[in-house]
Amino acid sequence: MNIKPTRSELIKLKRQIILAKGGHKLLKKKRDGLILAFFEVLKESKSVRQELNGNYVVAVENMNIARIIESDLKIKSIALAIQGRPDIRVQAKNIMGVVVPKITPEKAATKDLFDRGYGTLTTSNAVNEATEAYEKVVDNIIIAAEVEITIRRLLEEIEKTKRRVNALEFEIIPRMERIRKFITLRLEEAERETVFRTKKIKGKNKKKELEKIANIAQN
Repeated sequence: MNIKPTRSELIKLKRQIILAKGGHKLLKKKRDGLILAFFEVLKESKSVRQELNGNYVVAVENMNIARIIESDLKIKSIALAIQGRPDIRVQAKNIMGVVVPKITPEKAATKDLFDRGYGTLTTSNAVNEATEAYEKVVDNIIIAAEVEITIRRLLEEIEKTKRRVNALEFEIIPRMERIRKFITLRLEEAERETVFRTKKIKGKNKKKELEKIANIAQN
């Protein structure tokens, strides 16, 4: 390891380990919060999809009835006469740090009968019912789009957060702990060597003193 086994490096590393463990704890909380938020949106998604599928089935049935009563050519001409489109205002909202869209549409299904662009007096009620049914489908699609995008972005953030948690838990923190252990062992070895040298020096000095005393006694 290209590490300097010094006390200052050990102190610095211990602070980094504490910081990494704190970050790991916060990321785990964020991951758990994102998962809870994801399941909440998933419940909403199921409800939105069910409503969309139900309204689409009704719309198709009403259109089939309209095609029986009116000709396909007339229905196509009526469809071309409809020029209005629902206005959509897209804003942003924050879910656990994840920016997701908040779509506020102008309800297509609340459109006035005379604002649809085609003559209501020359068309059958079946056409009006089919048109209204498909307007509801448009509203459902806009709501479903918001929910689907939210789910996708939450999933992306969950995966990103899981990778960070795993990297800290299984790679970064263990590596830092190994380095801490390595520095600690090297410092302990250096301390033992210092103690040994000190004792050796003291032993030599004591031996010299004894020899000196012996020489003085002989003289």
